[in-house]
Amino acid sequence: MNETPMHETSTSETATRDTVARRTVLVATGATAATLAVGAAAPGTSTAPTTDTAPVAAAAVCTLTKEMTEGPYYLDGQYVRADITEDKTGFPLKLALTVVDDDTCATISNALVEIWHCDALGEYSGYVGNNGHNEPDSGTFLRGGVLTNASGVADITTVYPGWYRGRCVHIHVKVHVNVTLTSDGSFTGGTELHTGQLFFDETVTARVGALSPYSANTVTRTTLAQDSIYDDGGAASGLLTLTALGSSPSAGYSGTLTLGVER
Repeated sequence: MNETPMHETSTSETATRDTVARRTVLVATGATAATLAVGAAAPGTSTAPTTDTAPVAAAAVCTLTKEMTEGPYYLDGQYVRADITEDKTGFPLKLALTVVDDDTCATISNALVEIWHCDALGEYSGYVGNNGHNEPDSGTFLRGGVLTNASGVADITTVYPGWYRGRCVHIHVKVHVNVTLTSDGSFTGGTELHTGQLFFDETVTARVGALSPYSANTVTRTTLAQDSIYDDGGAASGLLTLTALGSSPSAGYSGTLTLGVER
């Protein structure tokens, strides 16, 4: 890894962001926010990607963007599962991430969308204590992913992330194709097409951060505008479209975005 733990703001990270060669596109997806069933494959079988002939909604506009740094907290071999919450407290977050081909904007099924992020106190599983809070560490909480369904959508349930030193609230994401599902609920092999990050509206984050359990995070929060990774590109830079699930932040949010990848 080319980053230092505790931060994602080193010189090498900025260079990685500026020099990465692979192109990806991110497309705002208000029209694709409906909750859809996640495609599945039998353990031990290869999941070759297929491309639907129907393009995404006409309102979607493909925008080329650079990939973003993986960060220091990635762990290989995480579970393929639709709910990555485990026992972590926090406000519900229902993600609907659509994967499309950047050349045609056609949706891609059977692509594994993998995410990982910190909990309300800014701690990552496998690295608990790096943000100054003591708590049990399963090594797997808030990590995992699912295969996109026939419409190219990956539905993942998690909690609204917290924050840690030097970074705004965000979620890391990878897109893989041709993975093989394993009998222990994980995956192996395949080709990684995209590594990026998902970001959150600052107004929503401020409301969430003022409430328990997020208010117990003792680290000063870096805002979206202060972040060294987010480049203020909106959906093209991974900014989610958030929709409240109720009248209070504690009811949670849905978050949608289309990830366009170069095949």
